[in-house]
Amino acid sequence: MKAIVVMFDTLSRHFLPSYGNDWVHAPNFQRLSDRAVTFDTSYVCSMPCMPARRDWHTGRPNFLHRSWGPLEPFDDSMPKMLSNAGVHTHLTTDHNHYFEDGGLNYHTHYTTWQYWRGQEGDPWIGDLNEPQIPEGAFGKNGIYSEEKVFEDYRKVFPEESDASMDRLRYLTRQDWVNRGVMNVEENQPQARTFKAGLDFIDRNADHDNWMLHIETFDPHEPFYTLDRFKELYQEHHDAYDGPFFDWPMYARTNDHPEENKHLRVEYAALVSMCDEYLGKVMDMMDAKGLWDDTMLIVWTDHGFLLGEHDWWGKMSMPMYQEIAHTPFFIWDPRVGISGERRQSLVQPSIDLAPTLLNFFGLQPTKDMTGQDLAGVIASDTPVREAAIFGMHGAHVNITDGRYVYMRAPQNPENKPLYQYTLMPTHMRAHFAVEDFYDLQVAEPFDFQKGAKTMKIENVTWVARDRQFDTMLWDTQENPSQTVGLVSFEVEERLKGQMIELMKNIDAPSEQFVRLGLDA
Repeated sequence: MKAIVVMFDTLSRHFLPSYGNDWVHAPNFQRLSDRAVTFDTSYVCSMPCMPARRDWHTGRPNFLHRSWGPLEPFDDSMPKMLSNAGVHTHLTTDHNHYFEDGGLNYHTHYTTWQYWRGQEGDPWIGDLNEPQIPEGAFGKNGIYSEEKVFEDYRKVFPEESDASMDRLRYLTRQDWVNRGVMNVEENQPQARTFKAGLDFIDRNADHDNWMLHIETFDPHEPFYTLDRFKELYQEHHDAYDGPFFDWPMYARTNDHPEENKHLRVEYAALVSMCDEYLGKVMDMMDAKGLWDDTMLIVWTDHGFLLGEHDWWGKMSMPMYQEIAHTPFFIWDPRVGISGERRQSLVQPSIDLAPTLLNFFGLQPTKDMTGQDLAGVIASDTPVREAAIFGMHGAHVNITDGRYVYMRAPQNPENKPLYQYTLMPTHMRAHFAVEDFYDLQVAEPFDFQKGAKTMKIENVTWVARDRQFDTMLWDTQENPSQTVGLVSFEVEERLKGQMIELMKNIDAPSEQFVRLGLDA
């Protein structure tokens, strides 16, 4: 057997025709939906990027124990388990967070891997000449060159340190430098990532026992595309006379209606590029006759707000449906079901590890809490009644597929809150020296195989607008989440399920205290 996993970053389901969109050019996503099983009730688990990838490896939620960081020494790794069992695993990716402090050991758990550079200010091209930046560039595009944009950003995020702001200005400058090299498609990271994946398929189509993971950072911001993808939305570009803008701040959007509309079109153009390269994978499966023995999985880590709820971004705000409710597709050659939809509640980030292990004849470990989706694919057999999701230090959320309950910290200090780790790094840096002044040693949680960890009081992310409200939504009656639901009965039921799910993953006791829940 063989498996191809295509992973996009920040793919919003409401921009896909297979989920009802009627204006984004994405015929291959519709082709995929016609060829595979489409999941209608798919949700994130740990957020954002690297926490989701730790879920993917380990088959269990990690956001209650720590924030963004590497795989821990006690973590199971599905790709590594496959590799150890004789299934060749190959990663081709342009996701630059794998090669920063906070993602430093994920790629090494594959048998072989490739990395294609240039995304989101990747420190790639060394050029000390001033980059060419359009005058009046807006959003993050203009932070390096436009002083007003920089000052506006500081007003939105006044708590950012000078070092953080310097880092941001460097990041945006480097992005402009990289674009000077990526102005032809064959140099674009997504194009190179997929080409390498297609080369792997071409070389190995006649071999058995391999899993190919094609992972592109797109359509993550900045939403940079070449003209041929923008031309799919030519009517908008002909009418738009605003500033250059394809990289939003994570901020409120109330005052920028035209820029907001433009940003959605720039995102759509990048989705169209993703669609074209997804089509190349399906074309290769056609040409090589792979549909009979090759599982195809297409998923994403999370979505994004593009003006919905008056926000751009993710993480700074509650995890609304546009972020948490994700697109997800699987072709399973064992059952050969095409063009059908599934309503069972699934969480690909934790469910794919046991699903792939079982597909290759291996057993998940006892620490994996995700579920094998074979029964959902075959007959929509449910695998869970409810699912929790969230980000370390923010709301803990739960859904039963219809209702979403967002439980907020119950005090403005958002404490007690600790990180449990043997790998003390954040996204792009190690923990600060002062973080270790009051270091404690924690007894092992049940999934840590007897290993004690550091217990560090370190709030890594708190909602920037201090939105500590607990919220309840009926996403069937109010899918846009504009009016909260008041229902004691529903809230109490979901609260009870949240407590049980937190216990099932051996959540730290202080998380119950922080949320005001009875453990």
